[in-house]
Amino acid sequence: MLILRRFYSSSKRIAHITKSHKPGDSLSLQGWIQNVRRLKNNTFLDISDGSTSNRFQVVVPRTPENQHLAPGSVISAAGQIQVAPNGSFELHADRVEMLADGHLQEGYPFSPKQKHPPEYVREHLHLRSRVSYIAAQLRVRHKAQKAIHDYMDELDFVQINTPLLTTNDCEGAGEVFRVQPDSAALLKQMERPNVPAEQSYFDDKVFLSVSGQLHLEAMSYGLGNTYTFAPAFRAENSKSPLHLAEFYMFEAELAHLEELEKLARFIEQLIKSITNRLLETSSEDLHFCQRNANTTSDLAWLQVPWIIMSYDEALKVLQDNKDSLKTPISLTEGFSKDQELFLVSHCAAPVFVVDWPTQQKPFYMKVSRSNPSVVHALDLLMPSVGELCGGSLRESDAEMLRSHPQLPKNLSWYVDLRKYGGVPTGGFGMGFERYLQLVTGVKNIRDVIPFPRYPHSCKM
Repeated sequence: MLILRRFYSSSKRIAHITKSHKPGDSLSLQGWIQNVRRLKNNTFLDISDGSTSNRFQVVVPRTPENQHLAPGSVISAAGQIQVAPNGSFELHADRVEMLADGHLQEGYPFSPKQKHPPEYVREHLHLRSRVSYIAAQLRVRHKAQKAIHDYMDELDFVQINTPLLTTNDCEGAGEVFRVQPDSAALLKQMERPNVPAEQSYFDDKVFLSVSGQLHLEAMSYGLGNTYTFAPAFRAENSKSPLHLAEFYMFEAELAHLEELEKLARFIEQLIKSITNRLLETSSEDLHFCQRNANTTSDLAWLQVPWIIMSYDEALKVLQDNKDSLKTPISLTEGFSKDQELFLVSHCAAPVFVVDWPTQQKPFYMKVSRSNPSVVHALDLLMPSVGELCGGSLRESDAEMLRSHPQLPKNLSWYVDLRKYGGVPTGGFGMGFERYLQLVTGVKNIRDVIPFPRYPHSCKM
């Protein structure tokens, strides 16, 4: 362990230099050359090592031996820290070693001094982590995941690795990807009587998961509060800037929960807490992303209480302002993004829309005992992205579940959870990429995930 610490401490990440060094200290670092300026006596190199959106200046003597240094190349430099005329730290190097040539003149798609549009950058997924704003978004993504895990761990939630392969559709919307071996020979080899050939591997239809919720419920009945952070897959024919075929879902299930308002307040506190943590750890990258997206969001929703209104109340607001809406109001399909954003703007705060019509929501949501036409469900509407979270109390009555017309045939185990010592639970899911769009201001969801998958595009 001591040897490893010495090895990793022999050079320093640029993001930490100003926090842990002072002028006159010796320093070695590695990084990519972003820009080169050659003056009479010295060559100035702007270096990035991926740890920060700020570049770090390395000063080397202008000699024939250093003439080969060029943008895109990877170097190792060692010397002493000095203070530049602008007050920032810089490295005066007495040793520079070329580790790899960038070969920018041989087809590299990004010019060091040019700002490329996101659509163009997206065509080169294998190289786009070299683009400053993509690197900043991915660092924010990492810190946001850590903030979520830390917060849930502090509350004693148990993280569950829910399966990606499943026999259930969860939402019942049919927007699933089928999974089966690609080898016809293997399927033939595993063929069994009375089982369709394409199902011979699992003996059943199997899908990529659209949600880990049902599996979380199963775990919560023995563990208490649980959560999962996992990929989800939706086979939607949508190329909107808010949809992906593969994305990440943060989902939580709370045991012994019987009040929808408590679930709403838990969600509000969670999102405010992880965002404040993100501001503490990643404010530089957040502001860099916002500037690049031409967004000046001050995250004002952190400072105000969030609104809870019923579906009927929200519907009345929309009907009273229908002339201000871009889309017609539907009484069977929920609200459009335009209508969601109108509600947020109208309330000047994020909005929980609660108690939805039964026919608009899935089978597992708890039916109101006083009004069976309503289920105890909520949607959280936020600025810029519209719906961020969806959740509900879960139906805890085994007989009501068993008699529900939308209950899938293969979910008898789900009913059994209520039969064998069931407890009331409630939970929600949050699209992680939409959350990143919310806090960074990035307009297209394909730019807040490393490798976006959407209709007609699954590169790499």
